[in-house]
Amino acid sequence: MISEAWVFDSRTRQMRSNTKRVRGLSAIALFFAPLYPAGCSQSAQPAAVEARRDPSPSEASEDGKTFVLVGAGDIASCRQPDGARATAKLIEQIPGTVFAAGDLAYERGSVAEFQNCYGTTWGEFKARTKPTLGNHEYAEPTASGYFQYWGAQAGPPGKGYYSYELGSWHIVALNTNCGARDLGGCARGSPQETWLRKDLAEHPDACVLAYGHHALFSSGVFKSHAIHPELKELWKDLYAAHAALVVVGHEHSYERFAPQDPDGHADPVNGIREIVVGTGGRSHDPLGFATANSEVRNTDTYGVIKLTLTPGHYTWQFIPVEGETFTDSGSGECPQHAVPRS
Repeated sequence: MISEAWVFDSRTRQMRSNTKRVRGLSAIALFFAPLYPAGCSQSAQPAAVEARRDPSPSEASEDGKTFVLVGAGDIASCRQPDGARATAKLIEQIPGTVFAAGDLAYERGSVAEFQNCYGTTWGEFKARTKPTLGNHEYAEPTASGYFQYWGAQAGPPGKGYYSYELGSWHIVALNTNCGARDLGGCARGSPQETWLRKDLAEHPDACVLAYGHHALFSSGVFKSHAIHPELKELWKDLYAAHAALVVVGHEHSYERFAPQDPDGHADPVNGIREIVVGTGGRSHDPLGFATANSEVRNTDTYGVIKLTLTPGHYTWQFIPVEGETFTDSGSGECPQHAVPRS
């Protein structure tokens, strides 16, 4: 059980962190950052939005073998836009492909929220973004605002899962909203699981990275929110295909796990490293006691994770927004051998 004192202390630290952020804003930013009403109508926007040019949309380095994938989840709140503005400034300086790991436009993922709130922050990098769906996109049962905003970039309408290549890496964007009306679940034999097995089988020699919104493993306080066992079949397919990384959001915090199998057993040889990076700017969530294989945690820093992908190898770096000091970095190798799946 988490004590009331612990939760109070966590919330107090969060409020102090938020206060520190506010003090660093200019008077103009304070004037033009009111609490927007739900729906984020155009009339609620600032009189002028700072023009932002995406200076570096290229995906690979000069050697043609090094690729960058950068992003986070849980991003743009119409009511509290400053966090998304701050993380957008980071993306602006980092070349490569952008991933957006769900819950992109709060509170309901409407067309107006995507256009007026996500669109004026991370939307500046739309052309190089590969998105995936969060639960807030499904406030409307078919996630119509999401699919309308992204068009073909969202993957097949009603499905929202797809894959692509970054050099020698095979990247899989998953729809982890297993209860969504049109998805058909995530169980063995479901449309997405069947597609995933086939997709991975067609790339037997690639390093594999997957991302989506929900986590199979998390130290979040409220376990029904933090941990999603319905994703285990997808994890089994990724494990069998010797995937190296799964990157998710949903918990508004940062947490890195050691490589493990779908049952949560440490597996430094063939295991998948999961990184939770729900730090795109919406808000912060407290974490509970560390679950097995959790290596690093942070609950009060917005930022993005930069993944540098080279043949057989990857590095990660969590980059905090201006004024914050927490960071995390390291490297890993692609598992060398697939694990047969029965």
